[in-house]
Amino acid sequence: MTIEEFPDVETADEDGLVAIGGDLAPQSIVLAYKSGIFPWPINRRLLAWFAPPQRGVLFLDEFHIPRRLREQLKKHPFTSAVDRDFAGVITRCAEVKNRGDQDGTWVTPAMIDAYSRLFDMGIAHSFESYHESELVGGIYGVEIGGFFAAESSFYRETNASKVAMITLIEYLRAKGIQWLDCQVITPFSASFGARPVERKEFMRMLKQAL
Repeated sequence: MTIEEFPDVETADEDGLVAIGGDLAPQSIVLAYKSGIFPWPINRRLLAWFAPPQRGVLFLDEFHIPRRLREQLKKHPFTSAVDRDFAGVITRCAEVKNRGDQDGTWVTPAMIDAYSRLFDMGIAHSFESYHESELVGGIYGVEIGGFFAAESSFYRETNASKVAMITLIEYLRAKGIQWLDCQVITPFSASFGARPVERKEFMRMLKQAL
């Protein structure tokens, strides 16, 4: 049975945990994003829903490509695509283990199935980097109205995920979307200019985007 309502985000604990349990039906996931909440399984078994007190956001007018990266990409260019191989991107994201102090991946088989269904519905998208026709980097996320949330990324060659991020930003600009929900700040997102936004401000921005 799909989730009909989530708790108010202001009821979240200090880590942003709002609720535990429920399901990953497409309607439940879409409702979560519209409510300022995202799913983040714990220990691959427990389905948890989060709304952090500070949200990682990348404003497109603040997006920048580091000079060193520009120089490196001139020497080692990649080709890019959108939605060519969503299954390949999310499967490789699930294989990533180097996520700081996190215990393995949160991209569980149930998450793969759920977001693959969202992709079939035109709600989830993938942004890909190729080297000699081989998928070597990518990002996937969810688009609802004027809102986009980046979920996870991977790379198998240096800078490949960064090229996927650049492709994502170009896609959002073409759509007129003004900011990207990174959920939490990581060295990867921070390198492009992402910064924390207080939850109340994020909810105001979300309402406007939707």
